[in-house]
Amino acid sequence: MKYKVFDEKDYLEIRDIINDDERVFYKERISEDYSHDELGDIHCYPDIVVQVLSAEEVSKVMKYAYENNIPVTPRGSGTGLVGAAVPVCKGIVIDMSRMNHILELDEENLTVTVEPGVLLMELSKFVEEHDLFYPPDPGEKTATIGGNINTNAGGMRAVKYGVTRDFVRGLEVVLPNGDIVEFGGKVVKNSSGYSMKDLIVGSEGTLGIVTKAILKLLPLPKKAISLLIPFPTLEQAIRTVPLIIKSKTIPTAIEFMQRETIIDAEEFLGKKFPDNQSDAYLLLKFDGNSAEEIQASFDKVADICLEQGALDILFADTDERNDSIWKARGAFLEAIKASTTLMDEVDVVVPRNKVSEMVEFSHQLQDKIGIRIKSFGHAGDGNLHIYVLKDNLTEEEWKKRLNLAMDEMYKKARELNGQVSGEHGIGYAKKPYLNQSLAPEILEIMRGIKKAFDPKGILNPGKVCQ
Repeated sequence: MKYKVFDEKDYLEIRDIINDDERVFYKERISEDYSHDELGDIHCYPDIVVQVLSAEEVSKVMKYAYENNIPVTPRGSGTGLVGAAVPVCKGIVIDMSRMNHILELDEENLTVTVEPGVLLMELSKFVEEHDLFYPPDPGEKTATIGGNINTNAGGMRAVKYGVTRDFVRGLEVVLPNGDIVEFGGKVVKNSSGYSMKDLIVGSEGTLGIVTKAILKLLPLPKKAISLLIPFPTLEQAIRTVPLIIKSKTIPTAIEFMQRETIIDAEEFLGKKFPDNQSDAYLLLKFDGNSAEEIQASFDKVADICLEQGALDILFADTDERNDSIWKARGAFLEAIKASTTLMDEVDVVVPRNKVSEMVEFSHQLQDKIGIRIKSFGHAGDGNLHIYVLKDNLTEEEWKKRLNLAMDEMYKKARELNGQVSGEHGIGYAKKPYLNQSLAPEILEIMRGIKKAFDPKGILNPGKVCQ
């Protein structure tokens, strides 16, 4: 795609649109942060950065970009891991982080309306103060709600409650030509034509820019209890998960972890985990309105785990113990990142009964390729986070071994009837693996949808299927 080369005239026009020099960054005023996301392996500086405060400002910038054929990349907190917020074609970055207001809490319809720059942790805290609950719980709590919507973020509570898509009722969206439209609303049911809202969710900013979201809420569960269950081997731990699901108990979360990752987290946090003696663990959480209500569920699950060879059942029955477990789990990614010079992630999802096979395969790859690989993930929904670590490899060796490891793992995921991404998206980094995993007909439909929304291909170009 051929785009206009951004010049001084474009800068002056956009500066006039925004009418605030403090929110327009050009040339040497552009922070290095805008050239990459959290993973940091893909770098490209934009020509200009605009911090917007309203849908109207987004609309005006998009109209100018559309008329002049200038690429635009929307961005939130930059916590993504696939380069979706990196302006690989340069042009304009629209920074949404200052559109960060909670606009309305509707307790009658159980919805909250927010701007896209609201942080996940701020939204969770706000609704809980009103005895309400927003269940999507991806690990990065400083991510924006707009980013969560654009990647259809999942997280640890997906087993019981679902993913971000399940909690989006309505969206205000600025289209690539600058038009402001609304998809969905506060209604619970909607069979009025194609579900445009659901096309936007998970589209990684390639179809439109979310400027407002109406989110579904639930009553806040009054009680939560966690179980930490050590097993002699990962295989024994993972094979227990389908039995837990089949038992008709519905845990809020079912996570798997291994000793080496726990030790990384202990070193990173400077705090001891309640137990680090076993090779593998399941971490389960149950919630409800009383301890009695959830007692039967976790008793049944404890029995199943012991029958399958669990070494113990550790109850996190105090706030202190519960916090220590979940803080360690929440720190896994940062702990692994701190242990190496650079890393890349495989965010595959496989059928639940294939998790153990996928993890064991990644362990074998370490010796085969000669590179460190760490993993943890959501055993309850089959979403694995597998990290390939650079350590002290030269740049040439790193690229060579990383590509080999990635190719092998995505190939294995396909053999196990899995998918390229469980929750972090495709962005720029995972495009080759999406192309390998989907039929040409499906990719062509995706490109057709992109063209219908964005005939000039200016919005977040080079991402997903473009």
